[in-house]
Amino acid sequence: HVQLVESGGGSVQAGGSLRLACAASDDVSKYYMAWFRQAPGKEREGVAVSATDGSPSYGASAKGRFTISRDNVRQPLDLQMNSLNPEDTATYYCAAEPSPVLKPLEAYEYRFWGKGTQVTVS
Repeated sequence: HVQLVESGGGSVQAGGSLRLACAASDDVSKYYMAWFRQAPGKEREGVAVSATDGSPSYGASAKGRFTISRDNVRQPLDLQMNSLNPEDTATYYCAAEPSPVLKPLEAYEYRFWGKGTQVTVS
């Protein structure tokens, strides 16, 4: 089973930027790769997805501010987050699932998860 490890979380002021990264233990070129987030008391929310061909999809909260990128050779998945606001505060998770994925922004589609990295915006 593929293992995922997130990095790059931290604390930032509103309006700032952070870049998250996800490392994988195996070749994930045939996997959908995604970022989810979960704030205390809220459901896990799909943020951004990269399909196997690299085409992106974004959740409503991420559109226009976040960019997902993929490099299957080195570190497979990044998330550039700009114009952060306090509502973006959450634990961010990397997820992976072999293609195909019918609803890529739905958490239940993914079997492989990292342990998460905390993002705090104040």
